[in-house]
Amino acid sequence: MKALVMTAPRTVELTELPTPVPGDDEILIRIRACGICMNDMRDYAGNCSYSYPRIGGHEFSGDIVAMGKDVNHYHDRFHIGQRVVSYIIDNCGQCYHCKNGFENVCPDFAHTDTYLNPGGISGFKGFSQYYLAKANDVYICNDEIPYEQLAMVEPLACVLTAVNRGNPQFGDDVLIIGGGSMGLMFILMCKLKGVRIIVSEPREDRRKKALELGADIVIDPLSCDLKEEIMRLTDGVGVQTVFDTIEIPELAVQAVDCASVCGTVVLYSSMHPNTPMPLDLGKIHTMQKTLAGIQNGSLKTFWQAVQLLSKKIVDISPVIDKVFDYKDIDAAMEYAMRPDTYKVVIQITD
Repeated sequence: MKALVMTAPRTVELTELPTPVPGDDEILIRIRACGICMNDMRDYAGNCSYSYPRIGGHEFSGDIVAMGKDVNHYHDRFHIGQRVVSYIIDNCGQCYHCKNGFENVCPDFAHTDTYLNPGGISGFKGFSQYYLAKANDVYICNDEIPYEQLAMVEPLACVLTAVNRGNPQFGDDVLIIGGGSMGLMFILMCKLKGVRIIVSEPREDRRKKALELGADIVIDPLSCDLKEEIMRLTDGVGVQTVFDTIEIPELAVQAVDCASVCGTVVLYSSMHPNTPMPLDLGKIHTMQKTLAGIQNGSLKTFWQAVQLLSKKIVDISPVIDKVFDYKDIDAAMEYAMRPDTYKVVIQITD
C-alpha cells in the first residue's frame, strides 16, 4: 500500500509499505478521505514531541475490503464494501478509565506507537491507503454520505464530548471562543440544544460564516472588552456555558470571567504553548463555576456523530473548505495552516 510518511518536518514521502492483513477479529479499511487536524499541522511543522518517521491522519473514512474470520461470529453485521469509520483511541479496555466510560483518556494510549515508536513508524496512520481496525472500533455509516463528510466524524465526536460535558440547557446563553473549523462545529451542535449562541472571533470573514451557520451574535474581541460585552448582552449574568476552542492560555482565563454563577467553562483546545496562567480560584469557589477539560471523542460520541451525519440531521459540508489529492500533501498542509481556511481533507486515491 501507499502511505504518506513524514520523515522530518515539512518532508513527506509517498512510500510503499506492506498492506496489513486482518487478524481474526480485525477489519481492513480502504481509506478514501482523511481530514487534516491541527495536530497534523504541528507534526508537519515540527512543532511536536513525537517520533519520526510518522504517518499522520486520524480523521478518516473508507470501505471494508477484508475481514477476519471471527468478525461476524454472532451477527452478520459487517460486509465488504460498507462505508465505515473507526474509533482511533487505542484504549486498553482494562483500566479504571476504560471501565468507567472514560476510554477516550485511557492512560495507556499515550504509551503506544501512535506517539513514539523508536525504530519504527509512529502515528495514527490515516494518511495511508489501508487501515487495520479492531471490529469493536468500526462504525457502519450511510453509504449516501460522501467520504469527505464522514471523515469529519472524529472531530465532530470530539465536539460532542465537549457539548455533553458542558450540557447547556434550553434557553441558555452559550459563548464559543473561536470561529474556525471547530468553532463552526460547536455552532452546529449547540444549535440543536436550543440555546442563544454568541461567538467571539476577531476575523470578519469568520464572524460572517458563524452567522451563516446559526450563531445569533458575533463579537470582535479586538474592538471591545469581551467580558464587558458578554455582561451587557446577558444583563450582567454572564453565559451559562463557554466553549473555548483556541489554544491561547490567556483566553482560557478570559473564558472563566465570562461564565455566569454556576456556569461551566469547557476547555476544548489544547493549550499551545502550555504556559501556566494565574487564575482566580476564589472566584471559581464563591461563584460555583465549573472548569472542565475534554480530550478526544468517546465510543458514545463517535456513535452520536455517525448518527448525526448518517441520518442527515446535520450537514457538515459548510465546515469543509477544500479537498486535495493525497499526492498533493504539501500543498494541502500549507493551505490548511493558513489563518483564513477551514477544514482541509485529502482524498486517498488509487
